[in-house]
Amino acid sequence: AGASFEGHFGPDVSKERKDQILNAASDVFVEKGFQKARMDDIVEKSGLSKGTLYWYFNSKDEIILAMLDRLFERELADLHTLQESGRTATECLLEYTEIAILDMTHLLQLMPIAYEYLALAFRNEAVLQALKRYSRSYFELIIPIIQQGIDNGEFRQVDPQDVAIAVGAIFEGTALLWVYDSETIQIEKHIRSSINLLLDGLQA
Repeated sequence: AGASFEGHFGPDVSKERKDQILNAASDVFVEKGFQKARMDDIVEKSGLSKGTLYWYFNSKDEIILAMLDRLFERELADLHTLQESGRTATECLLEYTEIAILDMTHLLQLMPIAYEYLALAFRNEAVLQALKRYSRSYFELIIPIIQQGIDNGEFRQVDPQDVAIAVGAIFEGTALLWVYDSETIQIEKHIRSSINLLLDGLQA
């Protein structure tokens, strides 16, 4: 999500109206699922006219792209702020863990649509490219934090990209395990414990 989809919708897009539509769409997708939801349902939930909705979004796929973009931009902005904060690498990774847990628990509350996003990625090239851009932007921001920890002697000599992938895998993998077995997996508890185990292994 390094490049915003904003340009796709033109320079005069009202953020307030977009957020109103995206929030309404999120509610509709939760109620009906992505496949059964109709644009008319989103019009009704948003309280806006059909013309206003179609001014901003031509299809459900475009709405999904904008929802992903909004989520990714916020998370990447938080990560960029941490990168510039002057904190230790350990502090940055722990703080990022808390931010990501909040975002993830919010997304999983949108079940059953959270993993419809994933299914969509395999059939929709635009969504797949958005996820790839987000992944690469995440690496661009988190790898320097890990490198900083290596350079200042906080972490032992490791490949920072390997660590960045491990951190991402902890978040994504724990969420997937939660979908399989929500009785055993506790998102917050198990992400925190896994990150702490990883940080313990990184200490110089």
